Amino acid sequence: MENRITTNQILKVLQILSWIIFIGLCVEAGGTAVNTIITLFINAHGVTNFWEGADYLSSLHAFDHGHFFVIVLIMNIVAILKAIMFYISVKLFMNKKLNITRPFNLELGNFISNLSFLALGIGLFSFYGFKYSVWLTKQGMQPADLQALHIAGADVWLFMAVILFVIVQIIKRGIEIQHENELTI
Repeated sequence: MENRITTNQILKVLQILSWIIFIGLCVEAGGTAVNTIITLFINAHGVTNFWEGADYLSSLHAFDHGHFFVIVLIMNIVAILKAIMFYISVKLFMNKKLNITRPFNLELGNFISNLSFLALGIGLFSFYGFKYSVWLTKQGMQPADLQALHIAGADVWLFMAVILFVIVQIIKRGIEIQHENELTI
């Protein structure tokens, strides 16, 4: 007896994984935003409540509030963009616009196009966060652990954005060919 994994089964697993990742990213983005607001406006000792990177962020907060604000702003933007990326994935599954019988459609092209722009945004903000932390190190701050701040991997995000943009162009061409085939029949 042969067990075959179908495309629909894989899509169901991916839908569940997308939901799990989306919820985790929402918790991360919300936690970072709430901790930022608490630290900046309510209690300056709230900086110790950041999950990871609390040591660096507390020393940065003591060093300069403006630099602290820039780093946590970048952290918030990157976290929100990641959450939006998976929201779009969850939305694609929930709207049932993913048509396997006609894979080249406008919805799929728009989906991948949005993902490419979000990946580009994450990459650019992560890169700026990296450059800013390097500059802060030259100003006398301890080196930042970008992994702990969740702004590492700018090069990977930029690479993914380019790859997704290439895929979008291929899908656009596939849509054109599919439309031409429908007209000739």
